[in-house]
Amino acid sequence: MPSAKEATAARLAAGPRLTSWIMAARPRTLGLSMTPVAVGTALAWATDRKVHGLVVLAALIGSVLIQVGTNLHNDALDSERGGDRSDRLGPPRVTASGLLSATAVKRGAIMCFAGAALVGLYLVSVGGWPILVLGLLSIAAGLAYTGGPLPIAYTPLGEVFVVAFFGVGAVCGTYWLNTGHLGVAAIGASFLVGLPAGAVLMVNNHRDAEADTRIGRRTLAVLVGPRITIWIYASLMLLPFAFLPLLNFALPHGRVWPALLALPPALLLVWRCAREPRGRGLNRILAYTVQTQVLFSLLLCAGLLS
Repeated sequence: MPSAKEATAARLAAGPRLTSWIMAARPRTLGLSMTPVAVGTALAWATDRKVHGLVVLAALIGSVLIQVGTNLHNDALDSERGGDRSDRLGPPRVTASGLLSATAVKRGAIMCFAGAALVGLYLVSVGGWPILVLGLLSIAAGLAYTGGPLPIAYTPLGEVFVVAFFGVGAVCGTYWLNTGHLGVAAIGASFLVGLPAGAVLMVNNHRDAEADTRIGRRTLAVLVGPRITIWIYASLMLLPFAFLPLLNFALPHGRVWPALLALPPALLLVWRCAREPRGRGLNRILAYTVQTQVLFSLLLCAGLLS
Protein backbone atom coordinates (compact mmCIF):
# COMPACT_ATOMS: atom_id res chain seq x y z
CA MET A 1 0.00 0.00 0.00
CA PRO A 2 1.54 3.39 -1.00
CA SER A 3 2.42 5.87 1.72
CA ALA A 4 0.72 9.26 1.99
CA LYS A 5 3.84 10.89 0.50
CA GLU A 6 3.81 8.51 -2.49
CA ALA A 7 0.08 9.08 -3.02
CA THR A 8 0.59 12.85 -3.00
CA ALA A 9 3.44 12.56 -5.51
CA ALA A 10 1.25 10.39 -7.76
CA ARG A 11 -1.54 12.99 -7.69
CA LEU A 12 0.90 15.78 -8.53
CA ALA A 13 2.27 13.75 -11.44
CA ALA A 14 -1.23 12.90 -12.69
CA GLY A 15 -2.26 16.57 -12.81
CA PRO A 16 0.27 17.69 -15.45
CA ARG A 17 -0.29 14.43 -17.35
CA LEU A 18 -4.03 15.05 -17.54
CA THR A 19 -3.37 18.62 -18.66
CA SER A 20 -1.14 17.27 -21.42
CA TRP A 21 -3.86 14.94 -22.67
CA ILE A 22 -6.38 17.79 -22.66
CA MET A 23 -3.90 19.93 -24.61
CA ALA A 24 -3.41 17.13 -27.14
CA ALA A 25 -7.17 16.82 -27.65
CA ARG A 26 -7.31 20.54 -28.66
CA PRO A 27 -10.59 21.28 -26.84
CA ARG A 28 -10.95 24.76 -28.33
CA THR A 29 -11.55 23.21 -31.76
CA LEU A 30 -13.99 20.46 -30.71
CA GLY A 31 -16.96 22.67 -31.52
CA LEU A 32 -16.23 21.82 -35.16
CA SER A 33 -17.34 18.22 -34.57
CA MET A 34 -20.32 19.18 -32.38
CA THR A 35 -21.96 21.84 -34.55
CA PRO A 36 -22.71 19.62 -37.60
CA VAL A 37 -24.51 17.14 -35.33
CA ALA A 38 -26.50 20.01 -33.84
CA VAL A 39 -27.41 21.42 -37.27
CA GLY A 40 -28.33 17.99 -38.66
CA THR A 41 -30.60 17.43 -35.65
CA ALA A 42 -32.24 20.86 -35.88
CA LEU A 43 -32.77 20.36 -39.60
CA ALA A 44 -34.45 16.99 -39.01
CA TRP A 45 -36.88 18.75 -36.69
CA ALA A 46 -37.47 21.60 -39.16
CA THR A 47 -38.25 19.29 -42.08
CA ASP A 48 -39.73 16.13 -40.55
CA ARG A 49 -40.41 16.96 -36.91
CA LYS A 50 -38.30 13.92 -36.00
CA VAL A 51 -35.50 13.83 -33.43
CA HIS A 52 -34.22 10.73 -31.61
CA GLY A 53 -32.37 11.80 -28.46
CA LEU A 54 -30.25 8.67 -27.94
CA VAL A 55 -29.22 8.65 -31.60
CA VAL A 56 -28.18 12.31 -31.42
CA LEU A 57 -26.14 11.69 -28.26
CA ALA A 58 -24.39 8.70 -29.85
CA ALA A 59 -23.67 10.68 -33.03
CA LEU A 60 -22.25 13.54 -30.95
CA ILE A 61 -19.97 11.23 -28.96
CA GLY A 62 -18.80 9.43 -32.09
CA SER A 63 -18.09 12.68 -33.91
CA VAL A 64 -16.06 14.13 -31.04
CA LEU A 65 -14.11 10.89 -30.57
CA ILE A 66 -13.14 10.85 -34.25
CA GLN A 67 -11.93 14.45 -34.06
CA VAL A 68 -9.96 13.84 -30.86
CA GLY A 69 -8.47 10.68 -32.38
CA THR A 70 -7.46 12.64 -35.48
CA ASN A 71 -5.91 15.39 -33.33
CA LEU A 72 -3.91 12.90 -31.26
CA HIS A 73 -2.72 11.01 -34.33
CA ASN A 74 -1.72 14.31 -35.94
CA ASP A 75 0.18 15.37 -32.81
CA ALA A 76 2.26 12.18 -32.70
CA LEU A 77 2.96 11.76 -36.41
CA ASP A 78 3.70 15.43 -37.09
CA SER A 79 6.38 15.23 -34.43
CA GLU A 80 7.84 12.07 -35.95
CA ARG A 81 7.84 13.62 -39.43
CA GLY A 82 9.59 16.75 -38.16
CA GLY A 83 6.61 19.03 -38.73
CA ASP A 84 6.49 20.37 -35.14
CA ARG A 85 9.86 22.01 -34.58
CA SER A 86 11.04 24.58 -32.05
CA ASP A 87 10.14 27.40 -34.47
CA ARG A 88 6.48 26.31 -34.62
CA LEU A 89 4.14 29.33 -34.74
CA GLY A 90 1.03 27.53 -33.52
CA PRO A 91 0.22 26.27 -30.01
CA PRO A 92 2.76 23.76 -28.62
CA ARG A 93 2.19 20.08 -29.31
CA VAL A 94 2.57 17.56 -26.52
CA THR A 95 4.67 15.00 -28.41
CA ALA A 96 7.16 17.51 -29.79
CA SER A 97 7.34 19.19 -26.37
CA GLY A 98 8.15 15.90 -24.67
CA LEU A 99 5.09 16.03 -22.43
CA LEU A 100 3.83 12.69 -23.75
CA SER A 101 5.51 9.99 -25.79
CA ALA A 102 4.55 9.40 -29.41
CA THR A 103 3.66 5.81 -28.52
CA ALA A 104 1.25 6.91 -25.79
CA VAL A 105 -0.38 9.55 -27.98
CA LYS A 106 -0.84 7.12 -30.88
CA ARG A 107 -2.31 4.60 -28.46
CA GLY A 108 -4.72 7.27 -27.25
CA ALA A 109 -5.73 7.99 -30.85
CA ILE A 110 -6.47 4.31 -31.50
CA MET A 111 -8.57 4.16 -28.32
CA CYS A 112 -10.61 7.15 -29.52
CA PHE A 113 -11.18 5.58 -32.94
CA ALA A 114 -12.10 2.28 -31.27
CA GLY A 115 -14.58 4.10 -29.03
CA ALA A 116 -16.09 5.80 -32.07
CA ALA A 117 -16.40 2.40 -33.77
CA LEU A 118 -18.22 0.94 -30.75
CA VAL A 119 -20.65 3.86 -30.72
CA GLY A 120 -20.97 3.40 -34.47
CA LEU A 121 -22.26 -0.15 -34.04
CA TYR A 122 -25.39 1.26 -32.44
CA LEU A 123 -25.70 3.95 -35.11
CA VAL A 124 -25.37 1.36 -37.88
CA SER A 125 -28.23 -0.61 -36.29
CA VAL A 126 -30.35 2.53 -36.65
CA GLY A 127 -29.16 3.94 -39.98
CA GLY A 128 -28.01 0.84 -41.87
CA TRP A 129 -25.24 0.50 -44.45
CA PRO A 130 -24.93 4.24 -45.34
CA ILE A 131 -23.89 4.94 -41.74
CA LEU A 132 -21.47 2.00 -41.82
CA VAL A 133 -19.81 3.40 -44.93
CA LEU A 134 -19.71 6.92 -43.48
CA GLY A 135 -18.24 5.69 -40.20
CA LEU A 136 -15.53 3.62 -41.85
CA LEU A 137 -14.60 6.47 -44.18
CA SER A 138 -14.47 8.93 -41.29
CA ILE A 139 -12.14 6.77 -39.22
CA ALA A 140 -9.98 5.95 -42.26
CA ALA A 141 -9.73 9.66 -43.11
CA GLY A 142 -8.82 10.48 -39.51
CA LEU A 143 -5.95 7.99 -39.68
CA ALA A 144 -4.90 9.10 -43.15
CA TYR A 145 -4.96 12.80 -42.28
CA THR A 146 -1.36 12.62 -41.05
CA GLY A 147 -0.61 8.93 -41.53
CA GLY A 148 0.18 6.72 -44.50
CA PRO A 149 2.51 7.28 -47.44
CA LEU A 150 0.67 10.43 -48.61
CA PRO A 151 -0.95 12.17 -45.61
CA ILE A 152 -3.94 14.37 -46.44
CA ALA A 153 -2.51 17.15 -44.26
CA TYR A 154 0.60 17.28 -46.47
CA THR A 155 -1.41 17.82 -49.68
CA PRO A 156 -3.70 20.60 -50.99
CA LEU A 157 -6.74 18.47 -50.04
CA GLY A 158 -6.86 19.28 -46.33
CA GLU A 159 -9.65 21.84 -46.64
CA VAL A 160 -11.65 19.46 -48.84
CA PHE A 161 -11.28 16.81 -46.12
CA VAL A 162 -12.63 19.20 -43.48
CA VAL A 163 -15.63 20.31 -45.55
CA ALA A 164 -16.41 16.70 -46.46
CA PHE A 165 -16.29 15.23 -42.97
CA PHE A 166 -16.99 18.17 -40.63
CA GLY A 167 -19.75 19.41 -42.90
CA VAL A 168 -21.29 17.11 -45.47
CA GLY A 169 -20.74 13.77 -43.75
CA ALA A 170 -21.62 14.82 -40.20
CA VAL A 171 -24.68 16.94 -41.04
CA CYS A 172 -26.13 14.51 -43.60
CA GLY A 173 -25.31 11.50 -41.42
CA THR A 174 -27.09 13.00 -38.41
CA TYR A 175 -30.06 14.00 -40.55
CA TRP A 176 -30.27 10.49 -42.04
CA LEU A 177 -30.17 8.90 -38.59
CA ASN A 178 -33.11 11.01 -37.45
CA THR A 179 -35.27 10.89 -40.59
CA GLY A 180 -34.19 7.87 -42.62
CA HIS A 181 -33.69 9.89 -45.81
CA LEU A 182 -31.74 12.77 -47.34
CA GLY A 183 -32.90 15.90 -49.10
CA VAL A 184 -31.74 19.11 -50.72
CA ALA A 185 -32.01 21.00 -47.43
CA ALA A 186 -29.70 18.57 -45.62
CA ILE A 187 -27.06 18.65 -48.34
CA GLY A 188 -27.24 22.43 -48.58
CA ALA A 189 -26.97 22.92 -44.83
CA SER A 190 -24.00 20.56 -44.67
CA PHE A 191 -21.98 22.87 -46.93
CA LEU A 192 -23.04 25.93 -44.94
CA VAL A 193 -21.51 24.33 -41.83
CA GLY A 194 -18.53 22.75 -43.57
CA LEU A 195 -17.21 25.79 -45.45
CA PRO A 196 -16.31 27.88 -42.37
CA ALA A 197 -14.86 24.72 -40.78
CA GLY A 198 -12.59 24.54 -43.82
CA ALA A 199 -11.65 28.17 -43.20
CA VAL A 200 -10.23 27.13 -39.82
CA LEU A 201 -7.71 24.84 -41.52
CA MET A 202 -7.10 27.46 -44.21
CA VAL A 203 -5.92 30.08 -41.71
CA ASN A 204 -3.92 27.41 -39.86
CA ASN A 205 -2.08 26.48 -43.06
CA HIS A 206 -1.68 30.15 -44.02
CA ARG A 207 0.10 30.73 -40.71
CA ASP A 208 2.39 27.72 -41.19
CA ALA A 209 3.07 28.10 -44.92
CA GLU A 210 6.73 29.07 -44.61
CA ALA A 211 7.53 26.26 -42.13
CA ASP A 212 5.52 23.78 -44.22
CA THR A 213 7.52 24.71 -47.32
CA ARG A 214 10.77 23.90 -45.53
CA ILE A 215 9.66 20.32 -44.75
CA GLY A 216 8.08 19.70 -48.15
CA ARG A 217 4.49 20.00 -47.01
CA ARG A 218 2.41 21.09 -50.02
CA THR A 219 -0.77 22.49 -48.52
CA LEU A 220 -3.16 24.64 -50.52
CA ALA A 221 -1.82 27.76 -48.79
CA VAL A 222 1.72 26.83 -49.87
CA LEU A 223 0.69 26.24 -53.48
CA VAL A 224 -1.41 29.35 -54.10
CA GLY A 225 0.49 31.92 -52.02
CA PRO A 226 -0.73 34.40 -49.39
CA ARG A 227 -2.90 36.64 -51.57
CA ILE A 228 -5.05 33.87 -53.03
CA THR A 229 -5.12 32.15 -49.63
CA ILE A 230 -6.86 35.21 -48.18
CA TRP A 231 -9.42 35.15 -51.01
CA ILE A 232 -10.11 31.47 -50.38
CA TYR A 233 -10.46 32.13 -46.66
CA ALA A 234 -12.90 34.97 -47.39
CA SER A 235 -14.93 32.73 -49.70
CA LEU A 236 -15.13 29.94 -47.13
CA MET A 237 -16.29 32.37 -44.45
CA LEU A 238 -18.79 34.37 -46.49
CA LEU A 239 -20.36 31.97 -49.01
CA PRO A 240 -22.58 30.35 -46.34
CA PHE A 241 -24.34 33.68 -45.83
CA ALA A 242 -24.95 34.04 -49.59
CA PHE A 243 -26.52 30.57 -49.72
CA LEU A 244 -28.82 31.05 -46.72
CA PRO A 245 -31.79 32.19 -48.89
CA LEU A 246 -31.59 28.98 -50.94
CA LEU A 247 -31.72 26.88 -47.80
CA ASN A 248 -34.65 28.89 -46.52
CA PHE A 249 -36.66 28.11 -49.67
CA ALA A 250 -36.11 24.38 -49.10
CA LEU A 251 -37.53 24.40 -45.58
CA PRO A 252 -41.17 23.66 -44.74
CA HIS A 253 -40.64 24.92 -41.19
CA GLY A 254 -38.12 27.12 -39.43
CA ARG A 255 -36.15 30.06 -40.69
CA VAL A 256 -32.44 30.56 -41.32
CA TRP A 257 -32.26 34.33 -40.89
CA PRO A 258 -30.89 34.32 -37.32
CA ALA A 259 -27.61 33.00 -38.78
CA LEU A 260 -27.11 36.39 -40.46
CA LEU A 261 -26.19 37.77 -37.03
CA ALA A 262 -22.84 36.00 -37.47
CA LEU A 263 -22.08 38.02 -40.64
CA PRO A 264 -20.49 41.07 -38.93
CA PRO A 265 -17.90 39.01 -37.01
CA ALA A 266 -17.21 36.99 -40.16
CA LEU A 267 -16.58 40.16 -42.17
CA LEU A 268 -14.35 41.51 -39.40
CA LEU A 269 -12.33 38.29 -39.40
CA VAL A 270 -11.79 38.42 -43.15
CA TRP A 271 -10.57 42.02 -42.84
CA ARG A 272 -8.26 41.15 -39.93
CA CYS A 273 -6.88 38.06 -41.67
CA ALA A 274 -6.07 40.11 -44.76
CA ARG A 275 -4.13 42.64 -42.66
CA GLU A 276 -2.38 40.18 -40.33
CA PRO A 277 1.11 39.09 -41.47
CA ARG A 278 2.01 35.43 -41.29
CA GLY A 279 3.02 34.71 -37.72
CA ARG A 280 1.69 34.02 -34.26
CA GLY A 281 -0.89 36.77 -34.60
CA LEU A 282 -2.88 34.39 -36.82
CA ASN A 283 -3.45 32.16 -33.78
CA ARG A 284 -6.06 34.66 -32.61
CA ILE A 285 -7.65 34.72 -36.06
CA LEU A 286 -7.81 30.91 -36.00
CA ALA A 287 -9.49 30.86 -32.57
CA TYR A 288 -12.01 33.51 -33.63
CA THR A 289 -12.72 31.57 -36.83
CA VAL A 290 -13.68 28.51 -34.78
CA GLN A 291 -15.88 30.68 -32.57
CA THR A 292 -17.57 32.29 -35.58
CA GLN A 293 -18.28 28.89 -37.14
CA VAL A 294 -19.85 27.75 -33.87
CA LEU A 295 -21.85 30.98 -33.58
CA PHE A 296 -23.13 30.67 -37.15
CA SER A 297 -24.13 27.05 -36.58
CA LEU A 298 -25.91 27.72 -33.29
CA LEU A 299 -27.80 30.68 -34.74
CA LEU A 300 -28.79 28.50 -37.68
CA CYS A 301 -30.05 25.86 -35.23
CA ALA A 302 -32.05 28.50 -33.38
CA GLY A 303 -33.76 29.53 -36.58
CA LEU A 304 -34.45 25.95 -37.66
CA LEU A 305 -36.05 25.15 -34.31
CA SER A 306 -38.22 28.28 -34.27
